[in-house]
Amino acid sequence: MITMIAAAAENNALGKDGDIPWHLPDDFKHFKQLTTGHHIIMGRKTWETFPKPLPNRTHVVITRDHSYKAENAVVVHSLEDALAYCKDEAHTYIIGGGEIYKLGMDYATHIELTRVHNEFEADAFFPEINTNQWELVSSVFHDVDDRHKNGFTFESWKKL
Repeated sequence: MITMIAAAAENNALGKDGDIPWHLPDDFKHFKQLTTGHHIIMGRKTWETFPKPLPNRTHVVITRDHSYKAENAVVVHSLEDALAYCKDEAHTYIIGGGEIYKLGMDYATHIELTRVHNEFEADAFFPEINTNQWELVSSVFHDVDDRHKNGFTFESWKKL
């Protein structure tokens, strides 16, 4: 299984200037629960937003820069190389950013999308989900509360 996992606003915004424009503790928990123990594939820009590697995951970083080094991560130069590196894994996650998600649409079998119920200014976007190719298999709504300024829905999609 190859799953793209993301949080995106109603306008598909992912982030701006390397930062996420919302704070959703339950989404962080959901991400951690799903990805722990697995390989996670990301672009260099996403990797560089991490203060340190995420525990109990194998980080695979995609960059066009053949001299790029990333401590505690595997560096590859294409999504195909990343997927080849992960080929023996039962479940691999693609975690961003926008360019990597765009490339990942052709390879992913599942999408775990946290749809943030608001619109935000952004410079990175999640690609449109073509409902002729993807089926929404579950949807769990979370309303605004004292820890979440924005309502959101955990959506699970499966490629048809």
